[in-house]
Amino acid sequence: MTAQQNLGGIMRFAILADIHANRQALEACLAHLAGQRIDRIIYLGDMLGYGADPHWVLDQIRDHIARGMAEALLGNHEEAVLSAKASGMNPVAEAAIAWQRGRLGADERAFIAALPMVIDTEGVCFVHADPAAPKRWTYVTDIEAATQSLKGSPAMLAICGHVHRPALYGVQAAGRVISFRPPANEAVPLLRARRWLAVMGAVGQPRDGNAAACYGILDTAAAECSWQRVAYDVEGAAAAIRAAGLPDTLAARLLRGE
Repeated sequence: MTAQQNLGGIMRFAILADIHANRQALEACLAHLAGQRIDRIIYLGDMLGYGADPHWVLDQIRDHIARGMAEALLGNHEEAVLSAKASGMNPVAEAAIAWQRGRLGADERAFIAALPMVIDTEGVCFVHADPAAPKRWTYVTDIEAATQSLKGSPAMLAICGHVHRPALYGVQAAGRVISFRPPANEAVPLLRARRWLAVMGAVGQPRDGNAAACYGILDTAAAECSWQRVAYDVEGAAAAIRAAGLPDTLAARLLRGE
């Protein structure tokens, strides 16, 4: 990826994954990125599930898309909301999906149903889960999974969510895949001689022991990516989950960042 591979002048992306109907976290991230000179927002899917504010979250994202500010992808939680049953999910996740499924309107469901699974542009592949097989919802959690994913995707840079923990995998000159734990709030150079798979942390439900929301900034001109950590009203998000009558586990895990 070089400085010449800009997206028609679009050079800085904000990448938000796994919001999971967490209004407080999304509000904080949007306020933070407003000061970051962002050209376009990419929502990597899983806007729904777990949290108490699906309508507010969808309204924000739909407005951004309508105004030409953003694009959004389908996540497995959106797919589950459209299905009769959230197959393959644990009972707590299924409870949240069932609660949201019964509350979404026809226009919200139509919006979700029309979401793509992949955004491919100028050597960058955006997906919710595994770029090698987006429909399988595979978790890329280690070098072995990342190696298979990189082998199955021709993109110079692939960016995904789904895992809820920040990670970066790169291909060395000899073909070996190495992993990095990206530092918070620091730009990581993506050396042009390598191919990369960047895993965004979660906006609405981090699982790396840090309760702060996480979103990414990709600068295609500078060939660098950063993982931004943003403090938000975690107590308020947890209280909203409890007030909605959703499982308390969903509230408690926000406070622990897991």
